[in-house]
Amino acid sequence: MDTNEKPANFIFAAVAEDLKTGRFNYVRTRLPPEPNGYLHIGHVKAFLIDYLTAREFGGELILRFDDTNPTKEETEFVDAIEDDARWLGIQWVKVTFASDYFDRLYEWAIRLVKKGLAYVDDQSPEEMSASRGTLPRGTKWSETEAAIKPGVASPYRDRSVEENLDLLERMKNGEFPEGSRVLRAKIDMSHPNLVMRDPVMYRILRVPHHRTGTKWCIYPTYDWSHGQNDSMEGITHSLCSQEYIIHRPLYEWFLRQLGEFPSRQIEFSRLNLTYAMMSKRKLRKLVETGVVSGWDDPRLTTLRGLRRRGVTPEAIQSFIAAVGETNNDSWVDMGLFDSFVRDDLNQRSPRRMAVLHPLKLVIDNYPDGQVEEMDAVNNPEDASAGTRKVPFSKVVYIEQDDFRETPPPKYHRLYPGNEIRLRYAYLVKCTGFSRDPGTGAVTEVHCTYDPATRGGDAPDGRKVKSTIHWVSAEHAVQAEVRLYAQLFTVENPDVGDDISASLNPNSLETLTGCFVEPSLADAKPGDKVQFERTGYFCADLDSAPGKPVFNRTVTLKDTWAKIEQKQG
Repeated sequence: MDTNEKPANFIFAAVAEDLKTGRFNYVRTRLPPEPNGYLHIGHVKAFLIDYLTAREFGGELILRFDDTNPTKEETEFVDAIEDDARWLGIQWVKVTFASDYFDRLYEWAIRLVKKGLAYVDDQSPEEMSASRGTLPRGTKWSETEAAIKPGVASPYRDRSVEENLDLLERMKNGEFPEGSRVLRAKIDMSHPNLVMRDPVMYRILRVPHHRTGTKWCIYPTYDWSHGQNDSMEGITHSLCSQEYIIHRPLYEWFLRQLGEFPSRQIEFSRLNLTYAMMSKRKLRKLVETGVVSGWDDPRLTTLRGLRRRGVTPEAIQSFIAAVGETNNDSWVDMGLFDSFVRDDLNQRSPRRMAVLHPLKLVIDNYPDGQVEEMDAVNNPEDASAGTRKVPFSKVVYIEQDDFRETPPPKYHRLYPGNEIRLRYAYLVKCTGFSRDPGTGAVTEVHCTYDPATRGGDAPDGRKVKSTIHWVSAEHAVQAEVRLYAQLFTVENPDVGDDISASLNPNSLETLTGCFVEPSLADAKPGDKVQFERTGYFCADLDSAPGKPVFNRTVTLKDTWAKIEQKQG
């Protein structure tokens, strides 16, 4: 990772203070992803904060998978998360799993049972939920804790230590039906924080685990495993987003009662990006129902989707650094993210010419059969990128929008009698056009060229107001181009259960009759390029030699499009 930005200054200050006061004499952080889906843009902020904090203080980072829910976890997701994290530039000292500690965690649970601080409960999930009480609708923890209705103790709360130990062992051995019993911590059923009202530690699940197989019939909850795993690994600073602040008292309570290493939890604001779905459950539904082509669909803000679309890790790093760090959640506009992607690609992307909606332009006075090679700049932002040769001939393809029979105001491209420049080539003047007899659509534009203007201005000093791109028809390579737009029409697609109501029906337009210059014939998947005057594109995984497929990463700033929209 190249960035030297410090996106979590208040966290750095807290860690520095802990080292100064001797609370810890080293720094170790961890990434705790659950392998039940692919990483998305919302995870990146947490990942970078964990990594950069460890790096800042010469510490260590552990990648620990929270695999406590076997109903949703797969090895596929483990491999994908590791790959995406490496792509981001994150480095760790080792990979661990919550399941590595299942035996030790069970031993710690027995310790709490023996201390009279955990018990087996036979209530149904519905009964437990009702007895714990509810938070008044619209109430925040910081506003009124006294308004919370006190909980009601379970009728099984005062079971003896011996009975609880026997029942827990039988739960582990698979003697009871799934969902019939749980192990709960015995804390305080009247606590204003619902999390502290005898939370569940283990539940019965008769589901094979992707690593432990059928060894276990009970699995720990996140609240029970998370803090204890941190302690077991000697994690000094457990860095997490704000929604875990109400869980911190529970993690600290467990470790106090166990007398184990006390990791420190520090919360930061999560990344909320407009038009980006952050719910893994809903993302999974989009994939499983075929709304998108997969977890790597370029319309998704999963890292796989962003990678396939052509976004670079450097652009993401710069964006996260610029967003900064606060204790308060806030929303970031997707347009800001796009601007960082655009700025990054502007520096690194070679320029190429591509015509997405082809229209033939015939240069009537150009010699038949003649082919010239024009010098084209690869990247005006990078002099070291040099130039390339682009073939030019009598017939070229231009964009349909670059010709109008009757030009609107402020239109300076081709129309009868107007002269423009063909990029890197000649000045040409429109002399006429042909129509399809049936549809009346313009099928061919005719012009003449000035041989004295190759690659420069006219000798007589006349100026033109427009330069357009083109591709030689004789040398053009046919390509498929996929134009991606926002998948959602609402700023927060995570709200509500009806995903279909917020889907953009025009989020993907596939163009199959496009032409690109010959240098793009063998573009390899992942190759990034700017199509001049059009946008930034990336060669897709579906590309084959001589048959390139390009995904639009982000558009260019298009002043003309805004003018046309205003004119209706």
